[in-house]
Amino acid sequence: MARLLEKDFPPSRAGRLTLLGGVLCLNFVNTSSGRGTERLLEHLFRFEHLLAWARHAGAIDEATARRLETHPPSPAAGERVVDQALALRDALHAIFSAVIAGRAAPASAMDHFNRCLAEAMAAAAIEMTKDGFIWRWAAKELPPEGLLWPVVRSAAELLTAGDLSRVKVCPGCFCGWMFLDKTRNGRRRWCEMEICGSRAKMRRYHQRQRQTAALDSPF
Repeated sequence: MARLLEKDFPPSRAGRLTLLGGVLCLNFVNTSSGRGTERLLEHLFRFEHLLAWARHAGAIDEATARRLETHPPSPAAGERVVDQALALRDALHAIFSAVIAGRAAPASAMDHFNRCLAEAMAAAAIEMTKDGFIWRWAAKELPPEGLLWPVVRSAAELLTAGDLSRVKVCPGCFCGWMFLDKTRNGRRRWCEMEICGSRAKMRRYHQRQRQTAALDSPF
C-alpha cells in the first residue's frame, strides 16, 4: 500500500472538535462520525491530528504536547500509533454501542481493550502529594503511544464505576456521537440540540409540509 503524501490527507478538525462526550473516552470515540453511512467523517489521519486532539481534549499536559510537537516520532512510528488509536477507538465504539443496546460487548473488542488496558496500567503509578494520592504515568517522558493511555484509563473507569445507563448515542442523521448524559433528569437525547436536534426538527417540518402538499394536490 502506497504511503499517503501530505496533499492526500483530508482536512482534520481533531484539535477543534466540540467536546460534548462528558468523559475523555467518549470524546475520543467522537473523533469520527457517521459510522456505517455514506457520510463517514474521520479526523485522525496522522500523528499530528492525534496529538492535536489529545492536547485539545486535555488528555495530556501542555509540556508533553510541546515536546511531542517539537520532537515527533518518525513517520513509520507515528503511523503505528495512529493505527493503534483507530483500533482502540473501534473497540471502544463496539463496547459502548453494546452497553447502549443492552447487550454483551463483543469478545474481540473486549480482548483488544484489555490488551490496551494492560499496557496502560503497566505504565501507571500512584504518587503521594500534599493533597493526597494521584495517578500519574511512571515514564519520565510520555512516549507517543502514551497519548492513548489516558483514554484507556477513562474508559476503564467509566465501565467499572460509571452510570452506564447514562451512556447514550445521538440519533442525529449521519451523527452517532456518544455522550454521558449528566443532566439531572437524564433525558438528554442529542449530542447538541442546536445542531442535530434542530436538524431533526427541520426534517420533520419539511416532511409535514410535503405530506400536506400531497394531500392538497388534486392529482
